[in-house]
Amino acid sequence: MNKKIGVKILGTGSYFPKKVLTNTDLEKMVDTSDEWIRTRTGIKERRISEKNETTSDLAYLASLEALKSSNISPEQIDLILVATITPDMFFPSTACFLQKKLGLNFVPVFDLSAACSGFIYGIATARAFIESGLYKTVLLVGAESLSKITDWTDRNTCVLFGDGAGAMLLSASEENDNILSTYLGADGAYSELLFIPGGGSANPATVETVNQKLHTMKMQGKDVFKAAVPKMALAARKALELSGKKLENINLFIPHQANMRIIEAVAKKLDISMDRVFVNIHKTGNISSATTITALDEAIKTGRVKSGDLVEMVAFGGGFTWGASVVRI
Repeated sequence: MNKKIGVKILGTGSYFPKKVLTNTDLEKMVDTSDEWIRTRTGIKERRISEKNETTSDLAYLASLEALKSSNISPEQIDLILVATITPDMFFPSTACFLQKKLGLNFVPVFDLSAACSGFIYGIATARAFIESGLYKTVLLVGAESLSKITDWTDRNTCVLFGDGAGAMLLSASEENDNILSTYLGADGAYSELLFIPGGGSANPATVETVNQKLHTMKMQGKDVFKAAVPKMALAARKALELSGKKLENINLFIPHQANMRIIEAVAKKLDISMDRVFVNIHKTGNISSATTITALDEAIKTGRVKSGDLVEMVAFGGGFTWGASVVRI
């Protein structure tokens, strides 16, 4: 009788651009203050990619770090998935550009678009491909260049976002199963609360759409907050239920780093103490699909979690989309 195929996490990696944009820097750009930003978001600084630095560049450097920690050769990868809402281009996919940079010609690749929930959606997708037996080793990346779609004159949104990338290598295993559960959800009825109106088939690029700044992010912050907290709590509970674990079994809880108020509200709703919640938003800002994986990578590298520990990641993003995953390190 064949053993059930499990999914092993081989390693993780992350990369952030070198340029740091502080709240003090933002004070010189828009009508805001360091105190205003910190008290409302928890953010002190964020990383910003250079003009010629693409999302696939960030993805590539994060992937190299993941490969280094995994002790495998790039040639063992047989599928590449990139979660992003800031692709290099509409097409080809950012995954195609990443494949080229890694020198992995002919490996199948594609992008996932689920906004800030992208990496969780990616875990579910990679897990399904591996458990089906179709692919054995998957490179999963969450990468964003949100600074490229930010309106730097809008003080309500420009203070929130940053750039960065994280990567995870997963493989088929009969001995290990590090992905205990995934849970996904979405509701397109809320699509116009967090979106980019211009550039697609609904509003093709014109001089007018550029002048109206329709190619930058639009967000109704209060409405997003109202939806994000209950949906993230729901996703966390559902993923725990599917994993057969309880919240007290979780060693570290990693929520999407969107806003400190959201993080604290979700923790309160789940009745989990903040000392068990990982937070790095103060130095990264919101990097959409890259937040959960870069946070996990940092938690591993700094010793916040060790081999055998249980971690739950949960995210919420435009669409609206949401999801959670319970993993064993």
